[in-house]
Amino acid sequence: MNFISPTHGPMDFDDVFDDILNYAQANPEEKYLLIIGTDSQQHENKGAVCYVTALIVHRQGKGGRFFYRREMDRMSRSLRQRIFYETSRSLVLASVLTEKLADSGQDFNIEIHLDVGNNGATKNLIKEVVGMVVGSGFHARIKPESYGASSVADKYTK
Repeated sequence: MNFISPTHGPMDFDDVFDDILNYAQANPEEKYLLIIGTDSQQHENKGAVCYVTALIVHRQGKGGRFFYRREMDRMSRSLRQRIFYETSRSLVLASVLTEKLADSGQDFNIEIHLDVGNNGATKNLIKEVVGMVVGSGFHARIKPESYGASSVADKYTK
């Protein structure tokens, strides 16, 4: 898994993980939250969909930093399929991250931010994708609280 850090440039997953731990260890008295959110954007002119998954470490009340990975997919999907695919991409990263955290003896709360909300075309999908996330053992957030997907990841899908 390759990521991009606005601060450090391209990084592999192990470097991202180390950076997150170092960031948290710099101020161990603070509370931290790991946020994962995925968004997608159909690019008609390129004949592909751009998926971006953001990984944010939030030092609660004091800012944070983030990393993202971008992938172009030529497979055409309906909006419903894209939302489920976004959710599954976030869950895969959350699972890998949880395993690595457990191996290192670290404990962070993890939230999955979903690009669905009570307004718009995705409102009928909320129950299903929130169920996927909660059933996988993670906390779920939807719009307008899901800034990991709807703001951070969204910015890099363009």
